[in-house]
Amino acid sequence: MTPQAPILLLDSGVGGLSILDAVAARLPTAPIVYCADTAGFPYGTKREADVSARVAGLLGRLVERLQPRLAVIACNTASTIALGFVRGVIGNIPVVGTVPAIKPAAEATRTGVIGVLGTEATVRQAYVDQLSAAHAAHCTVLRHGSAELVDAAEAKLAGQTPAPAVFARALAGLLDQPGGERLDQLVLACTHFPLVEAELAAAAPRPLRFMHGADGIARRVAALTAGQPWPDERPAGRLIATTPVEGLAPLAPAFHKRGLRQWEQL
Repeated sequence: MTPQAPILLLDSGVGGLSILDAVAARLPTAPIVYCADTAGFPYGTKREADVSARVAGLLGRLVERLQPRLAVIACNTASTIALGFVRGVIGNIPVVGTVPAIKPAAEATRTGVIGVLGTEATVRQAYVDQLSAAHAAHCTVLRHGSAELVDAAEAKLAGQTPAPAVFARALAGLLDQPGGERLDQLVLACTHFPLVEAELAAAAPRPLRFMHGADGIARRVAALTAGQPWPDERPAGRLIATTPVEGLAPLAPAFHKRGLRQWEQL
């Protein structure tokens, strides 16, 4: 293992930047390669078989090319659908998935009602059923999928101001369900959504506690790479897109802020 071996993160767009932020805070000199599968964006409205095949194929190519020390599927949708399959295909390095933070939400609730706000694909997955049964059997777990909230997060990082009604609609999808008036913990089960947490909080009709898994993912990455050599200083990060990088120009400030200054198309 050389110090320059990178950590590879994959998402369909900018949502994985919320995971990158947490990983970089814990491992400040880690080399980072961030892949934005812009040709596949968004994952949350696609068929499960298509997402699984696409993510496995893309990660396989990237791992062969980049020789990373570890890969992170920085997307809840892709993780809940494809993580097991990807680990079977890529067996030579650890692959970390992004798991909805249902367990900590269930532990923290005082009302017994928690919400899971994700993409349409994530909230319907059997994996979410399993997490709820294992860790939130004593709770009412409400779910809602919002594709437009993903678009809003992308728009925000591109310097636009999404309409407040987008956030109100996403919250109403949970709070207007039976039992929604007692919901006190809200799981942001899409890596895009922490990027608009402030807007969601402003649109909420009452204080809610938002939870997501970025810090837990960063702890897992640190544990899996414990004892490995790192550079003395963090090298410039690489951004790999699956469409021409010129189309990402509006997102340049968000990528540059995180040190992703070397851009290329896969």
